[in-house]
Amino acid sequence: MAEETVSKNIHHAPTEVPPSLPLLPLKNVVILPKSINPIMVGRQLSIKAVEHALSTDNMLFITSQVDPKTEEPVEKDLFTYGTRATILQVIRMPSGALKILAEGLCRARMLGCTYDNGFISAKYIEIPTTNLDHSVEIEALWRELTAAYIAYTQYNDKAPSDLVSAVKNPHDMDYITDMIAFHIPNLNFDDRQLLLELSDLKERMFKLCELIKKEITILHTEQQLRGRFQTQVEKNQREYYLTEQMKAIQKELGRDDQTIEVDTLRKKASACGLSEEAREKVEKEIQRLEQMPPLSSEAVVTRNYIDWILSIPWTEYQKDTISITQASRILDKSHAGLKKLKERVLEFLAAKKFHKNLKRSPIICLVGPPGVGKTSLARSIAESMNRDFVRISLGGIRDEAEIRGHRRTYIGALPGKIIQAMKKAKSLNPVILLDEVDKMSRDIHGDPAAALLEVLDPEQNKGFVDHFLDVEYDLSQVMFITTANMLDHIPYPLLDRLEILSLSGYTEEEKVSIAKKFLIPRNLQEYGLKKQQCIIDETIIRLLVNEYTKEAGVRQLDRHIATIMRKAIQLFLQEKDRASVTVSPELIKEWLGHPTFKKTTLNSNKNRTGLAIGLAWTEVGGDILEIETTVLPGKGSLTLTGQLGEVMQESAHAALSYIRSRAQELGLKNSFHASKDIHIHIPEGATPKDGPSAGITIATALVSALTKQSTKPHIAMTGEITLQGRVLAVGGLKEKLLAAKHHGITTVLVPQENADDIEEIKKDVTFDNFSILFVKSMDEVLEHACIANPLKMATLKNRKRKSSSKRVVQPSL
Repeated sequence: MAEETVSKNIHHAPTEVPPSLPLLPLKNVVILPKSINPIMVGRQLSIKAVEHALSTDNMLFITSQVDPKTEEPVEKDLFTYGTRATILQVIRMPSGALKILAEGLCRARMLGCTYDNGFISAKYIEIPTTNLDHSVEIEALWRELTAAYIAYTQYNDKAPSDLVSAVKNPHDMDYITDMIAFHIPNLNFDDRQLLLELSDLKERMFKLCELIKKEITILHTEQQLRGRFQTQVEKNQREYYLTEQMKAIQKELGRDDQTIEVDTLRKKASACGLSEEAREKVEKEIQRLEQMPPLSSEAVVTRNYIDWILSIPWTEYQKDTISITQASRILDKSHAGLKKLKERVLEFLAAKKFHKNLKRSPIICLVGPPGVGKTSLARSIAESMNRDFVRISLGGIRDEAEIRGHRRTYIGALPGKIIQAMKKAKSLNPVILLDEVDKMSRDIHGDPAAALLEVLDPEQNKGFVDHFLDVEYDLSQVMFITTANMLDHIPYPLLDRLEILSLSGYTEEEKVSIAKKFLIPRNLQEYGLKKQQCIIDETIIRLLVNEYTKEAGVRQLDRHIATIMRKAIQLFLQEKDRASVTVSPELIKEWLGHPTFKKTTLNSNKNRTGLAIGLAWTEVGGDILEIETTVLPGKGSLTLTGQLGEVMQESAHAALSYIRSRAQELGLKNSFHASKDIHIHIPEGATPKDGPSAGITIATALVSALTKQSTKPHIAMTGEITLQGRVLAVGGLKEKLLAAKHHGITTVLVPQENADDIEEIKKDVTFDNFSILFVKSMDEVLEHACIANPLKMATLKNRKRKSSSKRVVQPSL
């Protein structure tokens, strides 16, 4: 509302005391002069004001509230301009409220308010209409106003006939202007309040004329729209009639089977809850199908496309069975160990139970060597959540279309593996396993790993578009689980979307437990044997694990157990009186042959100069490395043998540089390297080796060879070395420690930075009669690893040399 026309809380100081009337505040209603309005009065403040007016002269001051939500208005909450009105009729309602009939008499302005006896009294002055003279401008405005109102009555047949007559024969412009404003129902609250505050007749007529013309435009537009809607209805009726005729013609031509098929497709499309985009697409394709010959190749392609869209789930959900206890029991029943991974799954289930509308699912990547149970664990996760499970093998995929689908322009086009999996799952929230995600490759047909970026991003996959379907499909409810053997082959943008959960190789104890609980019972059931018929005790299982298998998982162990079962069955068939077979080491040797993998033997020589034992991690578990070093007369060359990788070669050079920087402290000449050739060798030369964790082992072997100090037996070490002799953290400690324990090592040197990792490992593995020492520098490593600390021995030699030089007697002159 224009600021110049709305005035609130304006007080004048009249010479006479202004009259006072009970004030009736209204919500969203404006009472114009000369109008009669029914008003419901329900608030106690308003009821008492009406009752006071009835007890005096039936007169009220009626104004509107600025904010209709205010229940107890004060002076600042009310418009200053209102209407002096009289009460014509009062009806008391059963609820206690009043229904009054009030007639506006004249415009008035409130000067102030007082609160007496539970209602508001308003002091006011009447505002007379100005500019009442019949000037040329007023006459012109009046003609424009009457013409506009008569035009308005052509669109609104409910306009009062007596007012139309009064407009044609004017006698009171002020009265009729207000009556016209009162009888236009579509004027909003602000427009009515503005007209009330305009005491100048010319301004009021101008504003009212503007409002009427605006209303005429709106009514004219409504009339056009109504006609358009009617035309559309008639068009639909015509189309229905023509469709029925077409059906009759189709039946005469013998094409009624296609009509039945089209009707079936339409019913199915309306029932499967398609999205708006998909519904429009399907309807368009059905209309095309109607116009095609049934046996044409294009009709087959279109029918196949419609079938695919209607066969994937759009609204079906699998209800989660979210029981933490039940899920934990299922995971423990199907897999031994894997504590951290099980905890992560139970965390998600707990969050799901706490917040039932949780929609985002984690994108888990299970990383570990072959055979540790990544695929079966994903199946168990789906079972624990009571969701459908679908596995997609990504190994060897090179074409992006395998993920996103082929476009329909190609012959034999199909949706991608993701949409095919959704069709197989038949629900919008299955568990989909993307197996071997690190085995994908790229070629001229595109990069499938890049196509997975959208699939595995919770912010994008809600609008996944398959090239074949060409409509958006919601994958945000799907729980994706990926598996990989190595993270190095996964592109970083894809890796960034994954939550990495590592599955390390099983320990000997875990393999024994898995064999007892899972592998042996499963093979007994598979070959129809009873537990008493084929007895395999723990000693035999350990023999198989240590001497016939060398793996991180249990696949080879499972094969050997199956072989034992088959050999036992052969015995039963040959010796029909035999009731059972107790597997012994002799039978194992007979059935499986000599041990395939023998424990690495340690050097038994008492002279351990230039020899140090390191610990290594492999994909099939931990192992030990005996590093041998020999110092020969020569020209300062460094020879490395044993198929050492670049990182391990760099560790050897770093170790040598460290020794050169500490030559004097080790009792060596500064130029010792110039006249000696150093040869470092790591046995099992046919096996490639790499990594920085052998740094301190190489340095210890070098120091031992150069200083002629032997290393202690049964002590192993792991850690990366720096040029200043610091020992840095390494990985794979669990496997390395188990390998050391298995080979009879009693003491292991570990970087101090790995202390927290050791504490975690000790929760799962016990190390009896086994010492773990933490080291920060090579000084500490040499002190623990060598029988005589080379640094201390060199210091003692220097002290003896200095003391002997002081005792030399000088000859007298």
